[in-house]
Amino acid sequence: MRSAKREKWLKTLPRSLQEPDIAADIDPGAGLILVPGRRQLLSDQLYGQILDQIVAGVLNEGDRLPPEKEICKMFGVSRPVVRDALLRLRADGLLRARQGSGTFVMRRPVDRIKEFTKSADLARFLRCLEVRMPLEAAAARLAAERRTSAQLTKIEAAHQRLIDDVSTGHITPQNDLSFHAAIADATGNEFFAQVFAPIHNSIVGFMNVSLNLTRTGSRERILQVLNEHTLILEAIQGQEPEAAQVAMQFHIERSRRRVTDRAQDT
Repeated sequence: MRSAKREKWLKTLPRSLQEPDIAADIDPGAGLILVPGRRQLLSDQLYGQILDQIVAGVLNEGDRLPPEKEICKMFGVSRPVVRDALLRLRADGLLRARQGSGTFVMRRPVDRIKEFTKSADLARFLRCLEVRMPLEAAAARLAAERRTSAQLTKIEAAHQRLIDDVSTGHITPQNDLSFHAAIADATGNEFFAQVFAPIHNSIVGFMNVSLNLTRTGSRERILQVLNEHTLILEAIQGQEPEAAQVAMQFHIERSRRRVTDRAQDT
């Protein structure tokens, strides 16, 4: 039978680690705790479990992770799986590798992110963001070069709906998605829409997480998001391709940071 003290400690862990068959084998002094998963890509499972424990505070800023070899043994996978998960956690700004010292937790997402997504799903959304970055930056550049008056009107209308959302405080992915879709349409290249179609669900998933965090965050955070969209629109209106490309890259990068870094939750 588990003691009351142990029960209280277990409740601080992510839900995925609170199942009886898993919790029975957990040592409160073990530090990082990893459990082999059953679904999704193995690297996504590992990413998600480490992220869960960063969000929960089991791993805090400055904590060092075990060596790759030890993580392989704990999770029951090969080193390439571990390296892929750790590489993406570093790319997302959550971990930092120090030569000769190991891998350390660099930053933590806000606690309330757990209300809006599962960690393994977030791993997929952020991977999708890596695809969106070059494609949407290119789309913004081409839209600034090629957009017609009618296409610009659609982009402006979508942007106005975002402004209306902000004024009412009721922010949904639909108008955000419409803004980005109108830019893709303004390239005059139908292949952009075709490329985005297979990742539509992941795009909407990320937008749901990002906008829910924004909705439950500060007024300043909402205005930052709106200002980034405005910069993209103004560059397309002015037919400034380079400025449009940079503005889109900046917006997507800032979206990623707002989701993964609690310091950006202002």
